[in-house]
Amino acid sequence: MTIIMLLGGEVFTSMLGLLFARSKFAKPHIPHKRVISSTTTVTGTGTGTSAHITILFNQQQLESQNQNSKDFEDHQIELPLSVLTLPDQSENAKQNNNLNLNHRIGILEFNAIRCLGYVVLGYIVVVLLIGSSLLSLYISVIPNARRVLKSKGLTIQIFSVFTVVSAFTNCGFAPTNENMTVFKKNSRLLLLVIPQILLGNTLYPPSLRLLIWVLGKITKREEFEYILRNYKQLGYGHLLSSLHSCLLVGTCFGFILIQWILFCSLEWNSENMDGLNSYQKIGASLFQVANSRHAGYAVFDFSTISSATAVLFIVMMYLPPYTTFLPIIKTGDVQEHKITVNDSTVTSSNEKQKRYCWRSNKIMSLVTLSRFSNLVIFIILICITEREQMRQDPLNFSVLNVTMVVISAYGNVGYSSGYSCKRQLKLGADDHIGLCKDKWTGFVGRWSAKGKFILIIVMFFGRLKRFTINAGKAWDVS
Repeated sequence: MTIIMLLGGEVFTSMLGLLFARSKFAKPHIPHKRVISSTTTVTGTGTGTSAHITILFNQQQLESQNQNSKDFEDHQIELPLSVLTLPDQSENAKQNNNLNLNHRIGILEFNAIRCLGYVVLGYIVVVLLIGSSLLSLYISVIPNARRVLKSKGLTIQIFSVFTVVSAFTNCGFAPTNENMTVFKKNSRLLLLVIPQILLGNTLYPPSLRLLIWVLGKITKREEFEYILRNYKQLGYGHLLSSLHSCLLVGTCFGFILIQWILFCSLEWNSENMDGLNSYQKIGASLFQVANSRHAGYAVFDFSTISSATAVLFIVMMYLPPYTTFLPIIKTGDVQEHKITVNDSTVTSSNEKQKRYCWRSNKIMSLVTLSRFSNLVIFIILICITEREQMRQDPLNFSVLNVTMVVISAYGNVGYSSGYSCKRQLKLGADDHIGLCKDKWTGFVGRWSAKGKFILIIVMFFGRLKRFTINAGKAWDVS
């Protein structure tokens, strides 16, 4: 089971994809029977450490007896200046400079994709080794955790490796029948598992980019710099830009913080928290909200959580792992001038500065949320205001009925799910004197004043929805 989880994990399958991608970057060889004329466009950054190069190759087969065949290839990449060297004036260099440059670029591409595969493999091994070692060390030191494993007939090593692999691959499996509920009071153990969940899912692209950057600083190898600057050309979808990676980290922890605050405010005194002290409540709730995005571990009984929390978890499960609040993008100002070197036209473009611009020229389209997000927020707010009645009368005050009323108000339709006295699980104060009447139009009338006020706001949003057609532009849900 552990091997199957590892082989089916997102990170491992992406590494296999890199192995197949190496065929696209086959190690080039220098041809002996081709003459290559080229037009090369070189763009250098102001820092003098890298260059942006566009090469247009015209390859002509000289030994063809009947006809000449011409193939054109257009590549645009960004290279370290140590790779890009301008040709000198000697006769031999004059004949071979374009061929050598193309050959060096091909070798660099091949080595970069190979290094990236090794980095991903090392990333998997290091995360799993460190995670399982820390988990084994904790269980060995804490008697309570050892007793739990002993009662289940599990060894420390098997439990640690299985749990870490399951967390890293976001399977959510646990070798115990109760999932992680039996470790509800072991807050440190739960906190040790959280990094494995994030490093194998949402935080994988930022962590991978950071690792490549560190390796590049330590080894000074050109391949790592090439990977960071030309991640799109390599075709590895888990590599993002530095700006995107930073915003992804902020979005990830922002979602966790919002979920944790809402979860603690609604579930702090619930029966799920019985028998836990404040520290254990914080650790268990943090572990639970960190698992809401694709991991699947559980320390609480989901059948007893509030409706507002359930709706929030549903939305978090729906969002892709790399959902990012990305209001700005990086651009650059370029100044060009042309020179001629060895009968080749070289256009050198100096990038004067790097700047950032907004993804939209309308600020409101960046700070506002999409229509779907607004409806979800309204449903959660109404579930919070009506949580007492949803607990006492769950059949009438169900999430489905609340959702129907909110969508109806947003669309200005006016439908109501009605209210049935026969579906009450507990008799209300008015039922003792026979005042409860079944009315198909009376559901909202039983809401609190806060819930009714929120519903009025929903109606206004529905009337003005044409003004929010471009809202949510800053979110990258891909």
